[in-house]
Amino acid sequence: MKKNLLLLAIVVLLAIFPLFIQKGAEFEGADGEAEAAIGEIDANYEPWFESFWEPPSGEIESLLFALQAAIGAAFIGYFIGLMRGKHKEG
Repeated sequence: MKKNLLLLAIVVLLAIFPLFIQKGAEFEGADGEAEAAIGEIDANYEPWFESFWEPPSGEIESLLFALQAAIGAAFIGYFIGLMRGKHKEG
């Protein structure tokens, strides 16, 4: 139990620590950074396709991203619990 709490504390510190070190830094997504890098390399680059739906606001986009992360975390947690239960049974 103590080991789990220690690991949880380390994860929380790793998530929060960069926010205090880089005050005022912009934490942008990789998509925007990649688009800027491609534009610097080749100004005539044409994307292969465009998004078929753009979220109405940044908040909705963040909500959908968080929902996707929560569903993924729930699936991983379920799978780990299932495997741990099978391991205890047999």
